[in-house]
Amino acid sequence: MNRVARAAAALIALQLVIRAVLAFGGYFYWDDLILVGRAGTQGLLSPGYLFDDHDGHVMPGAFLVAGVITRLAPLEWIGPAISLVILASAASLALLRALYVILGWRPVLLVPLTFALFTPLAVPGFAWWAAGLNSLPMLAAMAWVCADAILLVRTGNQRYAWTGTLVFFGGLLFFEKSAIIPFVAFTVAALYGHVTGTATVRQVWRRGARLWTAALAVTAAWIGVYLLVVDQQRWSFDLAMTWDLLSRSFTHGIAPGLVGGPWDWQRWAPASPWATPPPAVMVLGWSTLAAVVAVSLLRKRRIGPVWLAALGYAVACQVPVYLMRSSRFTALELAQTLRYLPDLVVVLALLAAVGLCAPNRDRARWLDHSTRRTVVTVCAATAFVVSSLYSTSTFLTSWRDNPAQPYLQNARAGLARAHASSDAPMLDQEVDPLVLQRVAWPENLASHMFALLRDRPEFASATTDLRMLDTAGNLVDAKVTWVRTIRPGPDARCGYLVQPDFPVRMPLDGPLLPADWTVEINYLGNSDGSMTVSLSEGDEVKVPVRPGLNRVYVRLPGAGDAITVSANTAALSVCVASGPVGFVAPV
Repeated sequence: MNRVARAAAALIALQLVIRAVLAFGGYFYWDDLILVGRAGTQGLLSPGYLFDDHDGHVMPGAFLVAGVITRLAPLEWIGPAISLVILASAASLALLRALYVILGWRPVLLVPLTFALFTPLAVPGFAWWAAGLNSLPMLAAMAWVCADAILLVRTGNQRYAWTGTLVFFGGLLFFEKSAIIPFVAFTVAALYGHVTGTATVRQVWRRGARLWTAALAVTAAWIGVYLLVVDQQRWSFDLAMTWDLLSRSFTHGIAPGLVGGPWDWQRWAPASPWATPPPAVMVLGWSTLAAVVAVSLLRKRRIGPVWLAALGYAVACQVPVYLMRSSRFTALELAQTLRYLPDLVVVLALLAAVGLCAPNRDRARWLDHSTRRTVVTVCAATAFVVSSLYSTSTFLTSWRDNPAQPYLQNARAGLARAHASSDAPMLDQEVDPLVLQRVAWPENLASHMFALLRDRPEFASATTDLRMLDTAGNLVDAKVTWVRTIRPGPDARCGYLVQPDFPVRMPLDGPLLPADWTVEINYLGNSDGSMTVSLSEGDEVKVPVRPGLNRVYVRLPGAGDAITVSANTAALSVCVASGPVGFVAPV
């Protein structure tokens, strides 16, 4: 192994150490918990699980990997952290292979490799498990297919057409954005042929025709699957907001990221961190970009199309996302989260490698290899890495401010103690909104989030022991708030007498709007059995009945101004007294 290969291996090893610190310093966040809930309540190989419309994403590969990891160790972060590091290593090695195919083991290979490995532009898309399961396989597939495309055009060996198509399909399984890969690969191969003078665009198409046609066929089929799965009504055409988001991503994301920025991040839980670069790093980023463009145009011939491709992809990789995610109410901070830019990093690295292959201009001899040029390059690379590490460190500090971690850890401990002390089930409830909000229903329910935990009570629609998870995840005794009250029954000694074949309507002292309500039912039963309870407008809930004077708490979804009760068991008689209807709150 020559010194360039050893240096590249050392850079990748250093990057993986940094990524491991970042991964193991994180925790489950938002969509991660949606993946956990679905893995615990659905079959891993069912079409409904694998081909779910996940906020506009079709990602059966990511669902399968997440489901397997979750079922092996439910709510244990070590599995997701290891998977992130493994996927990052695959993406880094695939990129190194592509750079080697373009440049060989030339020392200049280390320049685009260093940028791609350490720029903070790729950090948010890595630290978030759900985002990493999307983007990291796509990055590996993109680099691999670009290398295969160049090798196919260069050698004519058709095996690269088949391996490139298979790898491309694998990337599609994890992220529908991988559909851009054949177009990136063709562009990179065509630009490589252009700057080196080895192939025209027509020759690139003809020599790689088997790869291009196979990839386009796969893309067309996947678009059909995507359109069947995803609700297209989420698309927005607010062009003004899209432009604002795009320009903000350049000023606060891409430009600072070119010099290792943004240095600073802000966060309002439960939102993910967004970049808040100081003016100095934005000016430095734009100045550095201008200097690199100027020097490259002075130094290299045929480099213009490469820069145009870089600018075009920087726009193209973001506009579809903003059209799907934006409206006039969208916060511009969305563009500062940087989680839509990891693929841009790989494309910029590949285009930089292609540009470095362009022939030199005769008039720029002062840029020829020299000790001075080496010293300047090493110093600039070192400053970039230091700046990037500082930004990564500040990101990790912000990323660790995650309310989900103490909540889930407290909840696990409390559920285990409850299971050990009682066999009574728990009423289902929504978890704290800072952990997962109602828009993620039903995955925001405790019965979904903790479905795979073995050491916990069962979740049911009725219980005799009312407990709940508070805002910190602690399991505490609870009560039903008096939003409404069941009016006293007509029989002073029995209240409402419920018997088989005679449903009883128990009016409330006011109407209830649609919600998940909880009712406290105080009753006297003559034997074991069950009864059915429902609101005027809502689903029926089956409630077990025991003999004697008892109390049961029932979760009733729906609305209305009365509760209907009917006995299901022959010879069962139940006297029901007045009681509260409302929400569950700590005692």
